[in-house]
Amino acid sequence: MKKLYIKLILYILSSTHHHNIEIESIRAAYIELKGVEKMAEKDVRNKQLLLRHYVSGFPKESDMFVSSDSTIKLKLGDDSKGVVLVKNLFLAADPHLRPLMQKDDKFSVSQSFIPGSPLYGFGVSRILDSKHQDFQEGDYVWGVTGWEEYSIISSPENLFKIHHHTDVPLSYYTGILGMPGLTAYSGFFEVCGPKKGEYVFVSAAAGAVGQLVGQFAKLIGCYVVGSAGSKDKVDLLKSKFGFDEAFNYKEEHDLGAALKRYFPQGIDIYFELVGGKMLDAVLMNMRVHGRIAVCGMISQYTKEEHEGIKNTACLIYKRIRMQGFNVVDYYPLYPKFLEFLLPQIRNGEISCVEDIVGGLENGAAALVRVFNGHNIGKQVLSLINDDE
Repeated sequence: MKKLYIKLILYILSSTHHHNIEIESIRAAYIELKGVEKMAEKDVRNKQLLLRHYVSGFPKESDMFVSSDSTIKLKLGDDSKGVVLVKNLFLAADPHLRPLMQKDDKFSVSQSFIPGSPLYGFGVSRILDSKHQDFQEGDYVWGVTGWEEYSIISSPENLFKIHHHTDVPLSYYTGILGMPGLTAYSGFFEVCGPKKGEYVFVSAAAGAVGQLVGQFAKLIGCYVVGSAGSKDKVDLLKSKFGFDEAFNYKEEHDLGAALKRYFPQGIDIYFELVGGKMLDAVLMNMRVHGRIAVCGMISQYTKEEHEGIKNTACLIYKRIRMQGFNVVDYYPLYPKFLEFLLPQIRNGEISCVEDIVGGLENGAAALVRVFNGHNIGKQVLSLINDDE
């Protein structure tokens, strides 16, 4: 619609410049504009990715399905106070969506998905219509939205406006400049309190969060080792992200011995994204006064019963501080985070790898790739149309 307003203005400017107002051209543009407005008042199809049923074990693509049965008006009614209507552009396929696919996730504070309803998660969107004073048509935002083409967001105050999108890709706000980026920043700098020269270990290091933690650690002069699940990912950690060392945990029969090999002097900081056996092995290899930031436990998300850990006595003997955290507690740091990271991206000191697929019909496959560890970098689903 905005393009048609521009077209109408250009007609006027062009014709007045020649002292000859082209009435018929202006009238045609106006009629076209009114036609679009009428279309916005009609119901349009809203393609969605729905959960078919609750899931146990590893999710399959057949556990989800795409539907075009839902419809939506592209214009909010006068009674829609305080809400916004958005066109979703990019959706983030994140590991934390897996626990929401089961009926009762006793470990999560988020509400489980409802079978027959669309999934939801972090995404990047453009405001189509707004009944909220802080948002205008055309604004770009990131935050929680539906896995669908269009969403009505009832609490837009939880969205973040995107002000820097001309010199960085919009998709970055699903990862490096969005929730995963702020997670890496707050977890590493706020929870871990790193110092130059410390020894840092990052599990699931090739993912959206892990790849940034490792780069942050290198930026301040730490020694960094990461673990990942394939040779390609291990190579990426060393060649692209500058990790000092990296190893494929699937090739290690003794994780404790592997960690001792890479950290003969012990680990000062562990950024925890895996849990289970990896956490148990790390505890035995921590240094005195080490810090562990517990961000995720992807190895446990598909298990009916979570694995226990045996080496918790190390917390006492080595005076280790192990702290879980949630990025929402650090949302107030977002402006500080952008001030720190945007220049690093622009000058090439910090980089990211994205794994982008297009279309909601590929959404289930994208999620399964994440849960199986087959993605390389941040897994993103693009809903961008040719005219976006």
